[in-house]
Amino acid sequence: MNIILASASPRRRELLERMGLSFTVRTADHDETMDVTADPELEVRRVSQLKAQAVEQLCEKEDLIIAADTIVVCQGEILGKPVDEEDAYRMLRLLSGREHRVITGLCVLKDGVAHCHSEVTHLRFVELTDRQIRAYIATGEPMDKAGAYGIQGRASVFVPGIRGDYYNVMGLPVCALAQILETCGVILPVQ
Repeated sequence: MNIILASASPRRRELLERMGLSFTVRTADHDETMDVTADPELEVRRVSQLKAQAVEQLCEKEDLIIAADTIVVCQGEILGKPVDEEDAYRMLRLLSGREHRVITGLCVLKDGVAHCHSEVTHLRFVELTDRQIRAYIATGEPMDKAGAYGIQGRASVFVPGIRGDYYNVMGLPVCALAQILETCGVILPVQ
């Protein structure tokens, strides 16, 4: 059995490596359109399952596939990756001084069975000035991240409080993943 990560995300790759897993990265085209009227937890879970199923076509029958999709929800609005710098500015302005949720849909596909989970982490941002937002956008860091920020990077100074799985905010809830992997017969090399 090979473990396949259905994501090109360098953060997800790094987190799987930290877990001590040997894996291969494989991606496939799929529709990531979300129904903004649906429950965000169910939608990210659905999209992560679609990612896993798209990659399944490229794998061996015995392979185990890990897929994830992460969104930020603030004031009822789903924030994916910004399309440009003005979109990043809009998102960061919305997050400024507010609590929001980071939701990751996780799907582990093994032997045709999808083990799906949604992880929710609550965060609060400090009040941001226009100068802080523009300076952060100028780093380029927000452009490929849901909600236009990376907690593991320079945006760490914006987050005075977090409730839940820190790694979920990076895009992969490792504790939940470890539990699902164990049900699939994968034992992690814990030190």
